[in-house]
Amino acid sequence: MISSFEGINIYSKDTAALAAFYTEVLGIPLVFEGFGNFDGAKISFNVNQPGIILWDEIKWSKLTTGAINLVFSCGNLDDTYKTLKSRGLECEPPVTMEYGGKEMNFNDPDGNNITLLQGSYVQ
Repeated sequence: MISSFEGINIYSKDTAALAAFYTEVLGIPLVFEGFGNFDGAKISFNVNQPGIILWDEIKWSKLTTGAINLVFSCGNLDDTYKTLKSRGLECEPPVTMEYGGKEMNFNDPDGNNITLLQGSYVQ
C-alpha cells in the first residue's frame, strides 16, 4: 500500500537553470544533485521529505500533464517578497485573501505557477 508522498516531477529543457532558480532565488535546498546535469535532482527541505524532482524533458520526453501549482509556506511573506525582489524575481507584492492569509503568485522559468502562502487556509 501507499506509505508516503515522495514529491512532484517537473520536466524541463534546462534542469540546471530550473535547479538554480529554486535553490538560489527561492532558497530551497538541493538535497540530491541527480544523475548528471541535474537530471533527477531533488529540491526539498530535507532528503526524507517530499520535494520537487527535476527531469530532463528532452531525454525523457515531457511527461507532465495538466497545470502545476506549487505551494510553499512562509513565516513573513512581506519580508520574503523583499528578499526575492532583491534576487531578481519579477512578481507582484503579496495580497491578503478572503480567508485571512496572504498569498503571492509567480512563475518559475519554465512557466510552472508558484504560490507563497503566509497563514493557513486550512481551518
